[in-house]
Amino acid sequence: MIVRRSAAALAASAVLCVGAAPAALADTAPPASPSAPPVIPSGLYGKKDPTYDGVWRQSFALLAQHTVGVKPAPQAVDWLLGQSCANGAYASFRADTAAACDDKTMYDTNAAAAAVQALKALGGQDAAVAKTVGWLKSVQNEDGGWAYVPGSPSEANSTALVISALAVAGEKPAEVRSKAGKSAYEGLLPFQLGCAAEPAADRGAFAYQPVDGKLLANPDATAAATLAGLGRGAAVPQSTTDTPAAPLVCPAASADPAAAAQGAAGYLAEALKKDGHLTALTPGADQPTADTGNTVDAVIALAAAGHEQSAAGALEWLKANAAPWAKDSPAALGTLILAAHATGTDPKSFGGADLVAQLNATGPAPQGADTGATKVDSGKDGDSGGANVWWIVGAGAAAGMGIGILLSGRRKKNQL
Repeated sequence: MIVRRSAAALAASAVLCVGAAPAALADTAPPASPSAPPVIPSGLYGKKDPTYDGVWRQSFALLAQHTVGVKPAPQAVDWLLGQSCANGAYASFRADTAAACDDKTMYDTNAAAAAVQALKALGGQDAAVAKTVGWLKSVQNEDGGWAYVPGSPSEANSTALVISALAVAGEKPAEVRSKAGKSAYEGLLPFQLGCAAEPAADRGAFAYQPVDGKLLANPDATAAATLAGLGRGAAVPQSTTDTPAAPLVCPAASADPAAAAQGAAGYLAEALKKDGHLTALTPGADQPTADTGNTVDAVIALAAAGHEQSAAGALEWLKANAAPWAKDSPAALGTLILAAHATGTDPKSFGGADLVAQLNATGPAPQGADTGATKVDSGKDGDSGGANVWWIVGAGAAAGMGIGILLSGRRKKNQL
């Protein structure tokens, strides 16, 4: 989830502005005079340019706060509501909400899906949620899926995110059908690598989109699809059962979203075993590096599937290593809080850090909350090295920033 923002919006901009595929973005000349970044609104979490992730990071900040019993500041909720267009659609960020959305607005299904989850959790926003759900249904592709930019070919990440939002809003994704009669799950399940996929270790994974007609395993798509197949959103309560994740059952039941989700969880569990975390090969690098964002997503997905023990090693790795990635980022901190919540871990003592205080410090003070990030006893986690790193981050978490990801193609990397 956390890796679904900045560069994907840039890629989408390339599609709209020059008619090129996202892969051609590198060949597009930069503008001669880039415009100044927008002023950061007072109700928004984070202090970095929100152009590509404003709604996304706000939604995850509010969702995480609600999940741990923090009541968000009214102006923070109003900011998110104010980003909605009259028809319920969302862009990644609207600097001027007084101007009506029109045919030049770059709509963002991912932002809309995240906003639905946050507003539904907060309660009291049924009309706003219903309007955005209606808009999401209206931009469903004929194959049953969704794209980041409406009208583009379907891909697994956006389809999964929208399905999760529909489920959270009380819809039945299997009954949400396109004009051609295809259901939302019929739009998602064809992206899964099945029982004939090679290498066998990739079976059960989901691809972002086919590459030259071939499906390539993508952990980001797989984590999102796991939640969607289970009919869950990002706010996952701790499961009452805990079993090891298992590989995709073959022959696979092609029309069973829950079985597909369990196969996806099996892939994620195996992928985590090698290093205790996921890895990604970033542009210009010779060797893969730790992929913190998708590791967090995998932990949430495995917990949702009832496989907390399969996520335990990755959770410990996050406690010790996620600090630099999450520093001052409301979306990253919010997602870590959701991972802690899903695994029954105290987010106020996560590797020696108080994630909740750090998140609160990136934006308007929640109602009745103490936003000071303070050091906590690290004895529970048993990792003094991780605790020391987190305390350095916590002490400086007074100013927020946007999502701190590499501009390598939010979900387009073959692994983002």
